[in-house]
Amino acid sequence: MAAELETMAEARRGKVRSIYLTAARMIDPVAGEIVESPAVVIEGDRIAAVGTTSTLPAPAGARRIDLTGATILPGLIDMHVHITSRADTFGYAGLAVSVPAQAVSGVAHAHVTLQAGFTTLRNVGASGYADVALRDSINNGETVGPRLFVSGPLIGATGGHCDCNMLPASYKDIGEGVADGPEGLARKVREIHKYGADLIKLCATGGVLSKGTSVGAQQLTLEEMKAAVDEAHRLGLKVAAHAHGTSGINDAIRAGVDTIEHASLADDESLSLAKQRGAVFDMDIYNDDFIISQGAKMGMLPESLAKEASIGRAQRETFRRAVKAGVTMTYGTDAGVYPHGDNARQFAKMVEWGMTPMQAIAAATTTAAKVLGALGENLGAIAEGGFADIVAVDADPLSDIARLERVSFVMKAGIVYREKGRSKVR
Repeated sequence: MAAELETMAEARRGKVRSIYLTAARMIDPVAGEIVESPAVVIEGDRIAAVGTTSTLPAPAGARRIDLTGATILPGLIDMHVHITSRADTFGYAGLAVSVPAQAVSGVAHAHVTLQAGFTTLRNVGASGYADVALRDSINNGETVGPRLFVSGPLIGATGGHCDCNMLPASYKDIGEGVADGPEGLARKVREIHKYGADLIKLCATGGVLSKGTSVGAQQLTLEEMKAAVDEAHRLGLKVAAHAHGTSGINDAIRAGVDTIEHASLADDESLSLAKQRGAVFDMDIYNDDFIISQGAKMGMLPESLAKEASIGRAQRETFRRAVKAGVTMTYGTDAGVYPHGDNARQFAKMVEWGMTPMQAIAAATTTAAKVLGALGENLGAIAEGGFADIVAVDADPLSDIARLERVSFVMKAGIVYREKGRSKVR
């Protein structure tokens, strides 16, 4: 933290540090290539030049960072996290967790996730706008963490996946994002925009971890989703839709959502619609392992474990079909369902279920940045003019994608947060 504040203070005084970073190799997911002996010049929070050690000399007085033997690649982007959620407080235990407690947990989760090499996160659901507060705290230098783009509360139907269904009627516990009817959905989008969200998250179908919902059942109508999407797009916000079931997926795409989260039971029509309309699939195919092996210990309800057992394999099969069909896919893990900081464990699953290592890396870098639209400008690539978000591993992840689970170097916006495998934050 001291190093970050020092660098920020220097930037405010108009003093810009130059860094000359070299490594054994660089993964360029834009070109789909490996660059041997790369050299990168960083000025402040931006990349000033990219070349090789033979073509790009070090600027006079630059700080040198030599990552001998390492592979560098763009800072990783996880497009589906719940940064304020804990993986050990599911089911009825979660009722005892206050919004302030969630916000405090978010600070810790942001730190460990940045240390894992994820320099940008899209947070898709948090209570009490805790994710908005955390984003702002990170942006003003008060808290250390990834760059955050946040949705605030989840929008969903009464009694649906995004409502509060754990308590009896006498408690009148209603989810803050609950809305019904096209007018209600549009009004809720305006409200969430008012309080600082960067994007909108809809719950189109039931879910695994909600009480009393059928995981595949559609819960928002086409008309409701279209009203929400139209309003969000008018406000300049993109829309993500939680959707496991086929009809909910297809109507969400028809409504114009930008990303389909989970997409577990997508059929051939879903894949065709996604390609025709530019919808992107964001599929969390690692966390099935955690839910099945650890969910009961974490307090997940028996019905949730049964739903996961029924849908986990189907989701992975859908992932394989979507890859083969050429659907655009980004890297989204649902971190918060499993422990934060383990985000990179999904890379191996994506390769196991059909992607090449380069495709999986692109999903978490260049493709994710493109899907973020204006929010992702200057992210997702080691390129001149882009933000200096760079991570490194002490091997070649194209030969062993699991190497990305053990990053040795992390830079975000020109500030080094991890070096030689150790945190630089004090």
